[in-house]
Amino acid sequence: MEVNVKNMNRFLMFKLPSAYICGVKLKELDNKKAVVSVKHRWINQNPFSSMYFAVQSMAAELTTGSIVIKKIRESGEKISMLVTNHNGSFTKKAVGRINFICNDGKLIDEALKRTIETGEGQTIIMKSVGIDEEGDQVSQYEFEWSIKLKKKIN
Repeated sequence: MEVNVKNMNRFLMFKLPSAYICGVKLKELDNKKAVVSVKHRWINQNPFSSMYFAVQSMAAELTTGSIVIKKIRESGEKISMLVTNHNGSFTKKAVGRINFICNDGKLIDEALKRTIETGEGQTIIMKSVGIDEEGDQVSQYEFEWSIKLKKKIN
């Protein structure tokens, strides 16, 4: 499967249905950047009439994870990936359409190179920022991804 916006959204529908049902959608993906959009709706709200933090977390994780998936696929190697830590901070009520943006694609390149050359696991911390329709930041996340070359069985 080619890793592109259409295929990733299809993947979301079948493999991460809770994100799909909540309206999380990948809008842009290349080797440096990913953009995910989600609109505040009844299905994804919290008791305070704003977007539930877990929905924001899913959208933010997808920005970072889609880049990691794309680059692993393009490497041609069998490499596992796992979120080992994450944190988020919230600066404004998330209402309306929120776009999450990750510009950290370059960070994965060196880690992939090192894990392929050495066989040792690597970690990368990637940032995703949530921006509302007025251009204000509503949240910021950091995801720590662990990547590791899968052992080859002879």
